[in-house]
Amino acid sequence: MSRIKSTVARANAKLPLQLAAALLAGSSLLASLLGWFRDRQLNSLYYTTYPVGRDAYAVAFTIPDFMFIILVSGALSVTFIPVFTQRLASGNKRSAWELSTSLLNFMALITLLASILIIIFAEPLVHYVVGPGLDESGRALAISMMRVIAISPFLFAISTVIASMQQAIGRFTFFALVPILYNIGIVIGITVFTNGINIFGWQVFEGGIMGVALGVVLGSVLQLLVATLGLVGMGFDYRFKIYWKNKGFRKVLTLLPPRSLDQSIDYVNGIVEVNLASRMLAGSVTAYQQATTLAYAPVNLIGVAISTAAFPKMAERLGEGRPDLFKSELQAVLRVIIWLALPATVIAFFGRGYLVNFIVNGGDVLMASILGILAVTILFRSIYYISARSFYAQQDTRTPLYISLFTISLNISLAIWFTMGLGLGVYGLAWAAAIVSVIEVIVLFIMMSRRIKGLFDRPFIHAIARMASATGFMAAVTYVMVILFPLSATDQSFFASFPKFVLIGLVSGLAYLLFSHLLRLREVKPILDRAKKILLFRVR
Repeated sequence: MSRIKSTVARANAKLPLQLAAALLAGSSLLASLLGWFRDRQLNSLYYTTYPVGRDAYAVAFTIPDFMFIILVSGALSVTFIPVFTQRLASGNKRSAWELSTSLLNFMALITLLASILIIIFAEPLVHYVVGPGLDESGRALAISMMRVIAISPFLFAISTVIASMQQAIGRFTFFALVPILYNIGIVIGITVFTNGINIFGWQVFEGGIMGVALGVVLGSVLQLLVATLGLVGMGFDYRFKIYWKNKGFRKVLTLLPPRSLDQSIDYVNGIVEVNLASRMLAGSVTAYQQATTLAYAPVNLIGVAISTAAFPKMAERLGEGRPDLFKSELQAVLRVIIWLALPATVIAFFGRGYLVNFIVNGGDVLMASILGILAVTILFRSIYYISARSFYAQQDTRTPLYISLFTISLNISLAIWFTMGLGLGVYGLAWAAAIVSVIEVIVLFIMMSRRIKGLFDRPFIHAIARMASATGFMAAVTYVMVILFPLSATDQSFFASFPKFVLIGLVSGLAYLLFSHLLRLREVKPILDRAKKILLFRVR
């Protein structure tokens, strides 16, 4: 048993920033690939044959996700980690563990209550809030699926607190496995549970699309199990108790409401989008949400992964009283994110048809068109995550909240105007999201420049200009590659389109590296140095 514990502890050892970012990026990539496989399997079963059921599944997710996001998700990590690391940096481990155990128990109680309320009020929530445009059968299915999925916020809450503890001290191995296990659970739901469940010859579940909802619950359980495994070797002293007098816990509770409100406002926009899309043609909810998922894959891979890895160190710098190091590290992280997100945006735009073909056999014109509009959000949403975290590291959750209040209000207004006023349909939702993503980052940058003097200095501006130039040259290469290797009518399967997309992405990426090198961007140096080492090793 002790050998198992030591093996687990070694596997979950503290990682340096670059390795942590690489691990999280790899995890995000694998989770995205599993997500695409999940969506492809689900679409092959229901996208064309049962679009009402497919939309019902998307609608059923909305409220449970909303409750998890406003109560736990990003709100927890960005408020808990700075306070937790501050306690550890001062050597007060007892206070840190009291904070952790209090937050774990508090969040479990809150989300359990939320899950019960969702189960009770599922019918009016679907009928009036998220799915008013669904027909009677679609609403009934969405209600049943929502009640099954409702348990997931409770399970997510526990696993998120546990994972945040590991993230705070630089342990990312099991943290990185969490989204992978979640997607595996849903894949099992699609491939196994939809066929029905038999135990000793007795049919306990008939199957169908409701099996996917059971897969969501299974994924939530697997996620909790792997997150809990990551506690081994940490010395976490758990108590079934809430330490109300703990100053760290009180501090988190003070910081939590503004961030939770920020998250809830952000997700309200998603609810409005689902509400509007449900009033359009059957399949519109699914088309928009899956185009958004495809656009967010590189955002998670670049913006979220790097920001998540960098955030504990940034908070630690401020805890040490080193704002100078905080500024220099923030600059470096911003540059890396922008440098990576720019080519990802270009490839997503020109390769949108290939990407959609990965999850819908034969592609889908509507989904591809939406993705083309949303491509711009890849760059700006990636920037958003590290920009917002620069305030959270300073234990300021109010400034991002005020910015979100403005941008989300604008997004909802534009979405209603574009879809209902101008008659743009589901495309109006995409245009609203794209425009607002740009405005949000502009406002954040203005506030950051006022808060952190010299952040956007001349070398930084010049570097971004060179990145933009390299991207322009790369875009021309990508366009030529798409012309040379077009997505034809015969490229129906994943295996037919994937090699073309990989070739386009590889040539475009090499062109971007070349242009970045010629323009003397320092971000390309680690990649070239690594390539030289590999080549020299092989020669030897």
